[in-house]
Parts: sequence; structure tokens; C-alpha cells
Amino acid sequence: MADHIVIVGGGPGGYEAAHVAAQLGAEVTVVDTDGVGGSAVLTDCVPSKTLIATSELMTDMSSAQELGVNFHDHQGDAATTITVDLARVNARVKQLAADQSADIAARLDRDGVRVVTGRGRLGPDLTVTATTADGEETLQADAIIVATGAAPRTLPSAKPDGERILTWEQVYDLTEVPEKLIVVGSGVTGAEFASAYLSLGIDVTLVSSRDRVLPGEDADASAVLEDVLTRRGMNVLGQSRMQSVTREGDTVTVTLTDGRTVSGSHCILALGSVPNTADLGLEDAGVTVDDGGFVKVDRVSRTSARGIYAAGDCTGVLMLASVAAMQGRIAMWHFLGDAVSPLDLKKVSSNVFTSPEIATVGWSQNAVDAGEIRAQVVMLPLAGNARAKMQGVRDGFVKLFCRPGTGIVVGGVVVAPRASELIHPVSIAVSESLTADQLAQAFTVYPSMSGSVAEAARRLHRV
Repeated sequence: MADHIVIVGGGPGGYEAAHVAAQLGAEVTVVDTDGVGGSAVLTDCVPSKTLIATSELMTDMSSAQELGVNFHDHQGDAATTITVDLARVNARVKQLAADQSADIAARLDRDGVRVVTGRGRLGPDLTVTATTADGEETLQADAIIVATGAAPRTLPSAKPDGERILTWEQVYDLTEVPEKLIVVGSGVTGAEFASAYLSLGIDVTLVSSRDRVLPGEDADASAVLEDVLTRRGMNVLGQSRMQSVTREGDTVTVTLTDGRTVSGSHCILALGSVPNTADLGLEDAGVTVDDGGFVKVDRVSRTSARGIYAAGDCTGVLMLASVAAMQGRIAMWHFLGDAVSPLDLKKVSSNVFTSPEIATVGWSQNAVDAGEIRAQVVMLPLAGNARAKMQGVRDGFVKLFCRPGTGIVVGGVVVAPRASELIHPVSIAVSESLTADQLAQAFTVYPSMSGSVAEAARRLHRV
């Protein structure tokens, strides 16, 4: 008889686990509350990157004149202003998210996965009770995966109202362009939204409690981004900790801990995430969570309870859709006896979708500087790349890390338009332990941005 897998949560950790389990012959039930795809598809990754696609186009348009392209109105006069229709942009955002969710649901259906719309709660002896519109259904499982994700963190002193004080999930209900936007939080989410709305022609102030934007990223990359953002007109308030956010009529005021205030028409709160693990029955099922409510897992996604796995943002391992998906797949490969390699965070590539983008993989400059790993480092500015010159790109670089002696590539950073695509050859090198010479000797197209990856690798050649 086939194993029955019950998955609580339909985001990347859940639906990718479902595909693997179905492929390996298991009977699979997904219990999901908000629609398959989870926040990644419905309220986070897909919507934000769709919005950013529009902002990227606006950025490209702003440099059109340098490339010899001029715009004229119907009377032949020079058109100097490009505006965005935010209502249409957000309608497209929501439609694409819904379409993506429908595509995932259709594929689950093709794989024979049953989707139950309701809230799942773990019970004793590997059971899950699904509370649906029609009542309760108890599902007996051979293995359970908890993949319930996380939600935007809010504070009592900064409560979103869904109109002018917004979490990043609420911005897609805006129909008019904000007059003056304040973004609180300079991590990945804050930086992405601040960069996107700046490119849409909006007056943006970024409130950062740290001394630089993206404190968790490569310092050289953060410096390039902050330089670009301030050059384009963003007001970046460093070392400025938010105390409260209040609204009076159409005005939102952010009060800082040092007494200063910043006023605007709208505010986006980007204060991090909290796991969706409350009232799931985890304690009764023997699943250990940490002080922050995140489910503790090992490198094959096992929790402290036999037969119960967890994947995605609810584990707090690394809050990326790609990591959630891999955790879910690993859980099923492990439980169903397929070949499995434990999760290796040093092989995870990630990207910040600002303008320019920042992509990273493997060991970091911080780790090298702290002596955690010995590595040779080369940094090659993009300004010398022929394709970059053609496209009017002046900001950005490729940075590679390789081991002295062996020359094996152990990490890299790319700051560039579409860095998310350019990081892939570096990611393959890190994953497969290729040397800088091997990376350098693979053909690249001339001219291309990826030529800078090969050139950086050539500079790491040891005679």
C-alpha cells in the first residue's frame, strides 16, 4: 500500500514536496488555506518581481536618450516625462499571481495530488485535522510536512492600516502613485521596494537602522547600490531606528528614536518575518520550535518528531523560495528512500532584485575577512565590459573567490542588471567544485556581460 503524505501548506516547500512524493508513488494530500503557491506566488516573490519588471522598464527608458532614442508627443515636441499607471500595474501583478497559482494547482491535479482548502492542525500519532468550510476532516499520515511559511512582522507602535501604512503584502491594492513614500527597513525586502518605487518616479525615503543599505550583503555590493540609489534621488537615512509610525488624515509620520520625524503620504513596513507556527498543534505532536517560533530541522528537513518534516520560511533556515522548495524535495527523497544529499547552504544562490541587482553564491567576503576560509579574491568592474558600454551600464562588478592552491571556486558576487541570470555559471562552479581555470576556459559569447565572469576567473589563474 502506498505511503500517505500529508503536507500542511501549499507554498514552494509544500507543492514541490508534493510533486516529488507523487513521482515516487506516494498518495499525497495538501492542506492549504490561501491558495497553492503560498506567499511566494500570491503576495511576495511573484507580485514583487512583477512590479519590479515594470520598474526595470522605467529604468531602461530613462537611459534611452544616451542610446540615441528620443520620444516625442503627437505634436512632435520632445516628451520628457514618463509616468506609470499604478492601478494597471497592480492589476497585472494580481492577475499574474493568480495565473501562476492556477498553473501550480493544475500541475498538482495532473500528479494526482489532492488539495484540501482549509487550516491544518497536527494531532497525535501522525494525524492532521483539516478545518474546512464543510467541517473537519482528520487525515492519517505516514509522514507529515509542515510548510506554513511566514508573515510580515509588525509592531504595536507601527500597525498597518492597509491604506497608507502598509506591509509588503498590501502594496498591490494601491491605485494611485504615492506622493512621498517612506520605506522602513533596509534589508532585502525594504531595499527592493525602495528601489522599485524610486524607478517608478516616486519620491522615496529609506529608513535604515544600520549604517548601510543591505547590511547582510556583500559590503562592496551594498556600496554600489546605495551610491546608485542616492544618485537617482533617494533619501537614505542611515543609523536611523524607527520608534513609531502614525497616520493623521493623508499624512504618515515616522518618528525615529532620536526624536526626528519623517513625513510622507505612504509608508511600507519591511521589518522582517514571523513564522506561521502558532496554533498548529506542533507542541502536542512533539515538534520543537525555537524562541522565535521557527521549527527546528536538520539538513534533511526532519523535525524532532519522528515522521514529521518541515520546509520553508517556517523553519527560518534561509528565507528563499528556492531553499523552501529544496527542503521539501529533500524531505520526500529522504522519507521515501530515494537518493538524497543534505541541504548545503554554501551552494545556495540568491538575488536582491534592486536596480542594479545583487546576486551571491557560496562563501562571502565577510567570511574571508573573518578568517573563516582562506580564499583569493578578484573584483572586476563592469564598466570595462564591452556589452555594458553598449547598454550604458556603468555600475556593478563581478567578484570571485577561489581557494589558494587548488583554485576551486568557492563563492561569487555579481552586481549588474539581470545579475540573477549572471550568477548561474558561478553557482554551477561552486556546486561542482570547478576551478577558476575551468570556469575561465568555457566559451562565453562576445560581447556579453557573462564575459566578465570568465575574465574575472582568468585573473585568478595561477602559473
